[in-house]
Amino acid sequence: MADTMRGVYTNLTEIRRNVFCEVAKIAYEGGDDQAKKLDELPYKIIPGDVATYRESVFLERAIVGERIRLTLGLPLQGVDRPEQLSDGLAEAAKPETYYQPPLINIIKFACNACEDNVYRVTNMCQGCLAHPCREICPKGAITFVDKKAHIDQEKCVHCGQCAKVCPYHAILHKERPCASACGMHAIGSDEHGRAQIDYEKCVSCGQCLINCPFGAIADKSQIFQVIQAINAGDEVIAAVAPAFVGQFGGKGNVGKLREAFHQLGFSGVEEVALGADLCTIQEADDYLNEVPEKLPFMGTSCCPAWSVMAKKEFPKYANCISMALTPMTLTARMIRTQHPHAKIVFVGPCAAKKLEAMRKSIRSEVDFVLTFEEMAGMMEAKQIDYLSLADDNKSDFDVASADGRGFAVAGGVATAVVNAIHRRYPDREVNVANAEGLEDCRKMMKDAVCGKYPGYLLEGMACPGGCVAGAGTLQAIKKSAAAVKRYAKRSPHENATENAYRVLIPALAEEGGVDTEVEETFEAQRPVAKE
Repeated sequence: MADTMRGVYTNLTEIRRNVFCEVAKIAYEGGDDQAKKLDELPYKIIPGDVATYRESVFLERAIVGERIRLTLGLPLQGVDRPEQLSDGLAEAAKPETYYQPPLINIIKFACNACEDNVYRVTNMCQGCLAHPCREICPKGAITFVDKKAHIDQEKCVHCGQCAKVCPYHAILHKERPCASACGMHAIGSDEHGRAQIDYEKCVSCGQCLINCPFGAIADKSQIFQVIQAINAGDEVIAAVAPAFVGQFGGKGNVGKLREAFHQLGFSGVEEVALGADLCTIQEADDYLNEVPEKLPFMGTSCCPAWSVMAKKEFPKYANCISMALTPMTLTARMIRTQHPHAKIVFVGPCAAKKLEAMRKSIRSEVDFVLTFEEMAGMMEAKQIDYLSLADDNKSDFDVASADGRGFAVAGGVATAVVNAIHRRYPDREVNVANAEGLEDCRKMMKDAVCGKYPGYLLEGMACPGGCVAGAGTLQAIKKSAAAVKRYAKRSPHENATENAYRVLIPALAEEGGVDTEVEETFEAQRPVAKE
């Protein structure tokens, strides 16, 4: 399902940004009255006594309250027992605090209980003489009442044949938007018809939360903890994902971005495209050393949601996904060599990176993960107008290649790896297949294990469009992709092999095991049992 809301400033967008902004304000202000301010925050965000978005202002405030708790990294409370919104704040206020599982949450009383996989006849039905819908139905589920088609839901098997043959397109297939967007088929319904996540399947791609038009799904944030670390005087360094270009406005002015982060309290900013270069070189080596002699094909590693899906659903071919460390991890490890005591914050488009950073078997060196949207909330809290900032007059990030910067757009990873291979072996043929969205990624893997892609390099991206379509992005996908490509062309280096930091790869990758990656990902999503 395409994400039609991205880049459109909706009521939901405003509520999300207001929550991020107000929580960031309270965190920056500090003081002993934080709990009081948080308890009063729903009334500040939803003022008055008249509902604006839903049937009740009390419901609106309750939903905002849950979103505030998730932004603090705290678990949902629900409405079935009396609790203060700020309960648990003391733990959340510790800079080292990580959220309790699960990461992706459904606010049950915000869910619309949308119908899922149901065929309904609309008022477009003309009661035509031919009745093709009735004639083609294999279960006799369609009858005509008052000259209009009627579907007996008890008999319907959801084959969709009626919708295909209706000459007036009067039969619609109703799907729950979040479930339709979930490539893992992880969303079902509870006993009340409300959405429910199967955390044994969820890989935290975040497509459900950006496709729910009721704002009932949200992930937990570390805004509060990052600001606590800044307030404590820690050295806090941001590692910014390649998809950042244009997310905060403008056309990729890096000088303005560095200045904005400086005003937020960050000690420095590094470009994760640097790690993308190192990942490219690792994957090129993996491919050259193992395909096709040891492995029938090789999949890229940088998208954690795709990687985990492929390894979980095709365990016999788990070793066909590259063992290369992700750009986030490689960049963070590089930063750590020069800043051993810094807090490292990955800033990017991806919800799944929040789980990747928590893994124990692959030491990521990332302390916190923030999305671009969460970062925008912090900027608003400090009243930073990105476009009006003065350039810091330093040169652009000048170490990442154009190929490394292109990782953010679908097809970019495979292109970078192929280009790196061709630098060493110009005549080596490298066939590529790529897929966007976990549904298509699964199909690509099925084809690969059936022998359709012998010796191929497979690029998988959980988000349709690539990282520029991640759950934490701000801008329309096509606009972001174009901005990234323009920025990539400005690099003084064309290919990852030109990166001077490539000599560090052996040292940075020495702790790169992935044996428990899949199990750790699902363990980090399983809800904590309530006592």
